[in-house]
Amino acid sequence: MAFTSVKKVAEADFPTRWGHFRILGFEGVKENAKCGENDLPEVEGLVALVMGDIHSAPPLVRIHSQCLTGDVFHSLRCDCRLQLELALSKIVDAGTGILLYEQQEGRGIGLMAKLKAYELQDQGLDTVEANEQLGFEADCRAYELPGAVLKLLNVDKVRLITNNPDKVAALESAGIAVVERVSAEVAPEETFERYLKTKREKMGHIVDVLVSDE
Repeated sequence: MAFTSVKKVAEADFPTRWGHFRILGFEGVKENAKCGENDLPEVEGLVALVMGDIHSAPPLVRIHSQCLTGDVFHSLRCDCRLQLELALSKIVDAGTGILLYEQQEGRGIGLMAKLKAYELQDQGLDTVEANEQLGFEADCRAYELPGAVLKLLNVDKVRLITNNPDKVAALESAGIAVVERVSAEVAPEETFERYLKTKREKMGHIVDVLVSDE
């Protein structure tokens, strides 16, 4: 479902241990938002970390879905924090780029539902099966908000850091040209190997290396 409005709500200086960014906050609104049998919040937030000149050439861009368990608590059930750090490193090395941090915990189902999905995974379900058991779709994200934010930033061509073809397709359909896909693969761990296998086999993600492949 398309957003009825997208607006910038704040912008500030943002020094980090990775480098110096501008931090921008955006909110998108959509009515009657649902995923499967469940209602979703009608207001979604997105934080953009912007470094350097993003207009002289297509900038590196990472669309990263919020993952409290991985990004904050360093969970090894997923590769999210490792991908976040990889993307920030690539942007800093390039001296320019954009990290779009989307408020989409658990592929959009929310934190508490994600923890319920963890319980189901402990009982043997994979991530897709767990989401569906809870009445959600396998993935509730559509990446419309990142496309709208890039337009507000006057960026129409990007080099996208992703293993997910759906992100490429979403930006292209929004009128953002993806001139290069940059791999977001990280060194695999046994603790999230099944997670990566599910992404490759059921969600079409580009995953070339697994622990069992080595």
